[in-house]
Amino acid sequence: MWNHTPVTEFLLMGIPYTKGLENVFFVLFLAFYLLTLLGNLLILLAILTSSTLHTPMYFFLGNLSVFDIFFPSVGSPQMMLSLMGQSRTISYQGCACQLFFYHFLGCTECFLYTVMAYDRFAAICHPLRYTVIMNRRVCTVMTLGTWMGSCLHASVLTFLIFKLPYCGPNEVDNFFCDILVVLPLACADTSVAQTVSFTNVGVVALLCFLLILASYTRIVISILKISSPEGRRRAFSTCSAHLTSILLFYGPVVLIYLWPASSPWLDSVVQVLNNIVTPSLNPLIYTLRNKDVKLALRKALLRGVYTCGS
Repeated sequence: MWNHTPVTEFLLMGIPYTKGLENVFFVLFLAFYLLTLLGNLLILLAILTSSTLHTPMYFFLGNLSVFDIFFPSVGSPQMMLSLMGQSRTISYQGCACQLFFYHFLGCTECFLYTVMAYDRFAAICHPLRYTVIMNRRVCTVMTLGTWMGSCLHASVLTFLIFKLPYCGPNEVDNFFCDILVVLPLACADTSVAQTVSFTNVGVVALLCFLLILASYTRIVISILKISSPEGRRRAFSTCSAHLTSILLFYGPVVLIYLWPASSPWLDSVVQVLNNIVTPSLNPLIYTLRNKDVKLALRKALLRGVYTCGS
């Protein structure tokens, strides 16, 4: 038996090939992070203060905004600290927490998009029974199931990865801890953990994608049966924001977990898009073409300005 010293901390190597550009990336990432926080907080403000937005669709959109606030917070602050010249190290427990919350929140988004697709299916394919199908109890159960299922999914992955011994190199080839960069550092056979974890991630993502695809297949069929061009246009417009967000979500997931390994630099770029850029785009996607949200937000801001002024 070899004597090994257990790893107590990991060294986050950051984004490759960015030496000398730390200040530029810090300003860029900070801008995206602040835009993400501000945009999603404004959406939450509009939904909470406007009675017209107290519907299932905006209830789930509010949950998505909560996710978009927390998801970039998993790795962005640590990365920006390292760009400022602070320590790149992260404790063993901190690395485990990063991996847990990354997959917990990522799985939550996956489930939320699936639930939102079902909501659009019920609204367009069964408009007369929509309020019965998507009543308050159903929405609450779906939301709780989404968060609890994600917690179970992330717990299984975190247990599989961190029950392995880590006693050798501790350099994580990324700006945060994830399966792809942590597993190679284990000083034991990782084949079982690798197979189970990637199967877990793949099955969840694929199952959600198939359910979304089934929902939108029925939606498209129902929309094509609408005789009025204006009615078809309005029906399609209610789904366009959701479809755009789905494409932005599944694109990086496919590149990260299903595409053959390319290069550390490309993997980091895709992770940056997934962790920092996409969450900042969702508020723009859901507000630019949504008159109800823009009107509610304008009223909430005017009410706030009037209150402060008086």
